[in-house]
Amino acid sequence: MQKEKKKVEVVAAIIKYNNKILCVQRGENKLDYISKKYEFPGGKIEEGESHEQTIVREIQEELKMDIFTHDHFLTVEHEYPDFFLTMHSFICSCDEPIVHLTDHIDYKWLTVYELEELDWAEADVPIVKKLMLL
Repeated sequence: MQKEKKKVEVVAAIIKYNNKILCVQRGENKLDYISKKYEFPGGKIEEGESHEQTIVREIQEELKMDIFTHDHFLTVEHEYPDFFLTMHSFICSCDEPIVHLTDHIDYKWLTVYELEELDWAEADVPIVKKLMLL
């Protein structure tokens, strides 16, 4: 009998500043399908937290940035080889585009048209595609 895959629920921030969007690159990972891929920053929802509270906390922890959440953008359900991912993305903004990486190895501020140049984690691709249609 096949083992049931773990379910992971996360939030992701589409942080905009001066018509550019923040993209962050994951570090090395034992799961090669997400290793060194670009993603929208965010993380796991803790018990009792709203999606918006999670985004603000995760971005402060990972990037030392203060952000403002605005609208829900897209919820993506993606099946990776080892787990099911539900990712709720939100449009966010910041007053200062200064990023201090704590978990990631690189970041870029890109226009919507430049997003497709990056090697994205598969779950983030639907968000990139929808952003490019706006």
